[in-house]
Amino acid sequence: MPQPDSASMAVFLDFDGTLVDIAARPEAVQPASRLPGLLAQASHSLGGALAIVSGRPLAQIDAFLAPLQLPAAGLHGLEMRWADGRQFRDEQAAAPLAAVRGELAEFIDHHPDVHLEDKQLSIALHYRAAPQREAACRHLIDRLVADSAGQLTRLDGKCVCELRPSGHDKGHMVAAFLQHPPFHGRQPVFIGDDITDEFGFRMAQALGGFGIRVGGMSPATAARYQLPDVAAVLDWLHLLATAPPQD
Repeated sequence: MPQPDSASMAVFLDFDGTLVDIAARPEAVQPASRLPGLLAQASHSLGGALAIVSGRPLAQIDAFLAPLQLPAAGLHGLEMRWADGRQFRDEQAAAPLAAVRGELAEFIDHHPDVHLEDKQLSIALHYRAAPQREAACRHLIDRLVADSAGQLTRLDGKCVCELRPSGHDKGHMVAAFLQHPPFHGRQPVFIGDDITDEFGFRMAQALGGFGIRVGGMSPATAARYQLPDVAAVLDWLHLLATAPPQD
C-alpha cells in the first residue's frame, strides 16, 4: 500500500467500522479518546482535505467528535458540510418517506427485536440483534421501494437495510468534494468497511485515486488495498499526520 502523502492526497473516511468499532446499536459506539485530535492533526497535514462520508446524520458525527467539525457528508450525501462551513440538507428528496413511516412502525410493533432508526432523511432497519429477521426486513423495504415509483431505493449494510431517496451515494459525495478546494486537484483516497463504501471506492479509483477496505478483503470489492481493523486505520492516520510530504 502506498505511504500516505499529505501533499497530494484527499482522504475520505467512513465512520462506523472504519473510525469506530461497530456496536449493537448506532448510539452505543465508543470512539477512541485520541480520535478527534488525530483527525484534526491529519486534516491540518492535508491542508483541510479530509472529510467524513457516512450514513449517519451530521449531528451524530459532530457529537462523537466534539468539538471538532470537519467537512462531511451525512446520510450518504443528503446532508453536506463543505470546507468553508456551508451546509446543505436535501429535505425535498426525503419527502416520500412520510408516506411509509406508519407501515415501518407497524413492522417494528410486530418485530420488536428489530431496531428502527429514523434519520428523518432516511430510515434504517437494524437486525444485528435478530439476524433471522433479515429476509423480512429486506422484503418490506423492497416492497416500499417498488411502490415509490423510483423515488426511494434500498441500501444494504452490515446487518442493516436502509430506505432512502434515490440518487445519492458515497461516490457522488467524493466527486462533489473534489470539485471544491481544498480537495480539488488532489488524489482521492476512500477508506471504508461496508457495502455502501463500494461507491466511494469505485469513484476514488475512477478519479485517479484508490480505496482502502477495512477488515477482510472481498473478491468483489473495488478497493485496491486493505487495513485489518479500526486500530490500523488510526495508525495510518497518525502516519499521515506526522510524515513529511513526499517529493
